[in-house]
Amino acid sequence: MVQALKTLPNYDPTLFEGAAEGYAQYRTKYPPALFDKLTEIFKLNGQGRLLDLGCGPGLIAIPLRTQFAEVIAIDPSSEMLQEAQRQAAAVGANNITWLEQGAELIDSSLGEFKLVTIGRAFHWMERELVLEKIYELLADDGGIALINTNENPWSSNLTWKQAAIGVVKKWLGEERRTGQRGQGVRKPVDPPHEVVIANSAFARQEVFEVPFQKTWTVSSYLGYLYTTAFALKIFFGDNSPAFEADLQAALLEVEPSGEFSEEITANILVAWKN
Repeated sequence: MVQALKTLPNYDPTLFEGAAEGYAQYRTKYPPALFDKLTEIFKLNGQGRLLDLGCGPGLIAIPLRTQFAEVIAIDPSSEMLQEAQRQAAAVGANNITWLEQGAELIDSSLGEFKLVTIGRAFHWMERELVLEKIYELLADDGGIALINTNENPWSSNLTWKQAAIGVVKKWLGEERRTGQRGQGVRKPVDPPHEVVIANSAFARQEVFEVPFQKTWTVSSYLGYLYTTAFALKIFFGDNSPAFEADLQAALLEVEPSGEFSEEITANILVAWKN
């Protein structure tokens, strides 16, 4: 009898269509302190191997590569991987292998890993299956780190972020879009990652927090919005100039300086094999 999985998203190749270059440029970079924390937690020393799933344009794999002998970075988007390879070449990162596939397809042919990282992508995956497969690939002293930056403008109490989402809603409607070239609607992540991990073979889990400061401009926040699954540039079509003008007016009304600061907390949800 085949077990029915609780979370079974089908990968949508349009999810970040056209966003790879902007993603690398405008998405919030993880701070060095976050990688220092991972180094401390897992006693990383330049040995062993890292598996980075849903790697996007390499925001984890590239900066964390120096703590490993070898990195395997996997993403289902060829566009993201092409951008990742450009970013890696720019800094001489030559110990990373980039693979185009879904996280659900990993298997023992990849070998053993000290650490598996997933940044802002676990909710897109078939979580129970991916955890099972990760568990089998980990060294006895290894673990998984789910990394997220809590900067979601849809739930922010910052006035300028609320203004930005107000403009998005004006042009795209009240519901938060996701995938299907803007026709999909986002559903909440249920159950939470912690519950899925608690029901898995992993021995224990803990959350670590790394706070840091981030400053945006009108143009960089526009660039960020255009990389999100809810406001890709392709959603606006010929209306993108009008949307951009509206966004600029709304943001400058809140903060005439054109600089927007926020305190971001990066969360690292760590689960150990043993």
